[in-house]
Parts: sequence; C-alpha cells; structure tokens
Amino acid sequence: MLSRREFLKLVVKGAIFGNFYQLISPPLAQAVTAGEIKKLPVVMIETGTCTGDSISLDNIWTPTFSDILSNIVDWRYDWSMMQAHGDAAYQVLKETYEKMPNEYVLLVQGSMIQRDDGHYNHVAYENGKLITGLELVRHLGLKAKYVVAIGSCATFGGVVAGYPNPSQATGVQNILPERRVINISGCPAHPDWIMGTLLHLALYGEPELEKYGRPKLFYGETVHNRCPRRHDYDQGIFATEIGQKECLFRVGCKGPVTYADCPIRRWNDRLNWPIGCNTPCIGCTEPGYPDLMSPFTAHSPDVPFPGGTKVATDKIGLAVLGLTSAAIVGHAVTSLSKGRIQRNLLKSSVKVQLRPSVKKAKTHHQYRLKKT
Repeated sequence: MLSRREFLKLVVKGAIFGNFYQLISPPLAQAVTAGEIKKLPVVMIETGTCTGDSISLDNIWTPTFSDILSNIVDWRYDWSMMQAHGDAAYQVLKETYEKMPNEYVLLVQGSMIQRDDGHYNHVAYENGKLITGLELVRHLGLKAKYVVAIGSCATFGGVVAGYPNPSQATGVQNILPERRVINISGCPAHPDWIMGTLLHLALYGEPELEKYGRPKLFYGETVHNRCPRRHDYDQGIFATEIGQKECLFRVGCKGPVTYADCPIRRWNDRLNWPIGCNTPCIGCTEPGYPDLMSPFTAHSPDVPFPGGTKVATDKIGLAVLGLTSAAIVGHAVTSLSKGRIQRNLLKSSVKVQLRPSVKKAKTHHQYRLKKT
C-alpha cells in the first residue's frame, strides 16, 4: 500500500505532466503542515530583464500564485513583489545567504550584463556601494542549492543579447561555470514550466535535463511533433498567409526546430497559443533567439533529407540544436556574414559589417567577492 507521502508525490507528479489541472492545494498544504514536504526557500534576482517572467508566473492558474507562496515555497526575496524595500529587503537576502547556505534556490530573471564589469545593471546597494547583477548572481549562486535561470534572457542571453549586443549580455551559465544551471527558457517562460521545476526540486531534486540544461519533461519534444496541424504538414497542406488555418511552416513557423510543450500546455489557463491564433511559432525557447529565428515570418529554406517528411522534420529539429546540419547552419552563417539578419533587425539602410558581438565571458575569479 502507498504511504500518504508516496500518494501525494504521485498526485503532484501527475499534475506536472497533466498541466497542473489535477493539482489540489489542500492536500499539498496538509503535507507541508505535517512536515512531509519542506518549503523551498527561494530568492529571485532580476538583472537585464523586462520582468515578463514574473508577470507570467503571477498569471499561473492552478495552483494560484498565493497557493505557491503559502504552500510550496518560502519566497524570501523578490524586489518587484516584496512589501519591504531598500535595506529591509536587502537584509532578508543577506540573512538567506548567511543562514541557509546550500538550502535556498536562486532564481535569476534577465540576462547578465557584462559591459564595463556589469555597471550598466545595478541590482542592490550596500554600504555606499552599488552592486551589479554579475556580482550578486555569482555571490548567491555559489552557495545556492540550485540555480535556476528563467526566461530566454537568463538562459541564453535572449533579446538583450541580440545583435549588436552593446551591453555584452549573456546567460547565467556563462558567468557561473562552476554550477549546473537549470534553464527554463521562453520569452516569457510558461508559468507551469517555472512552477513545475520548483515542485520537482522540492519533491525529487533535480529533474532530468537535456543538453542545454532544460528539463526534459517540458522541453523533450519539438513544438512540431505535438502540433495539431502536423497532419497538414505531412500532407503538404500549407498556409500561404498568416491567419490561415493550415500548417504555417511556409510562412515562417519555427516549430520544427523549437523544443517546448506549448501545443499541449498552451497559455492563459490552456486557452490558446500562437499557432492557435494562426500565427507562426517564433522559436522563443531556443538558443540564438531572436537573431537566428529572424525574420519571424520568413520561410526557412527547405532542407532535403532522405526517408520522407516525418524523418526529415525530426532531423531538422535535432540538426539546428546540435549544429550538425550543414545546410541549415550554412544558411545561418551566410545570413550573418552577408548582414541579412542585422538588416532585418535594425531595418537600416546603413551598410553594417558583422563583428563579434559578445566578449568571452570573464572567468569566475574576476567576479569573486569577498566572503561575508
């Protein structure tokens, strides 16, 4: 017979895979009260961000955000959601760092700004000194039990790292090479992806990750493989304009090269998603977004593979992420070298010459802080 704790784990695990629809807060609250589940202490640091992932998380439907705060996590620090401000808020952060080493989860939202040692992004103030996002994330990350980057900016640099990347923005993993960073990509990340990862950390520890550090339970298959319009693709039935109800591959859909479970999870309480609105997937969960996915509404070049359409589609998805398809990678390199992507992004008649946009990340020794 299953114990109550084992039963609860199965319920919550089923909720993760079932879009949280079956997650009931009272049993979870009882388990927390009984000491069967220890609430995760969480601190959230926002760096080069639009705060979109916080807004996304705040719109989670089941469990509600209040359920999350009450029953699942000890949400200790988040400057955009705390009632306390200034020194009072920062003391909570210091206390967590000093009294809960190797216990708290560090969530990072936003890209890491490296230009001029990070001084284009200040996130705290202590003893008359402005503290950069680089410093604080490294400081907290080295003592965290888990480091979780949420959103495309924190995971891979995202929009902030787009050409020509004047701030030399990058993802969290590049400034914390000593740690395995769990990446929850997306622009923004779906609230279920964020909360599901936190639940998994609380109940089972680190989830199984794919090669880009993303949980396989959310990023294990391409959008294309689960798309309700996959049949149209296989039959060669394509939309010729955005807004039509056929497969949108010919009008720029990046679903074949995008790993996420959007087709089965959808957004706003599973109400809709981009393809459900007859617009293409723009590949926001992938490394290189937005540059390598631009222009969003332009058809990617056909890449012939032997063995039929289905095999071709699967190989296309793996090829782009693994950089093993000479045809696709060659197209991206050619576009970069000829300035196509830059011209599309900047929409300028000024002739530009491609140059390296991101400095090599500094070693961790250059960002090491004095121990407190």
